[in-house]
Amino acid sequence: MPAHAREQVRVEIEEDERAVTIVERRAPWSDDDPEWTRMPVARLRYTKTRSQWTLYWCDRNGQFHEYDTAPTTHVEELLAEIDRDPTGIFWG
Repeated sequence: MPAHAREQVRVEIEEDERAVTIVERRAPWSDDDPEWTRMPVARLRYTKTRSQWTLYWCDRNGQFHEYDTAPTTHVEELLAEIDRDPTGIFWG
């Protein structure tokens, strides 16, 4: 995140035993609500039996859908796809 935006926007991860979810967090809109908002961006799900990662995108209702890319053993490839975001589905 650029230094000038760090007080307004954060990118964080949430982990569980089978997945990592990338989340965008935004600063509170008003003093009445001091909580940062949370918007899921992508999920990387791991399948242990195949040692593969699969990429999912999140719709406006918070539901995840498989992204049109093949599962891979190289999670870096999926992270690069999220960063590149050729369809605008992750970062808009």
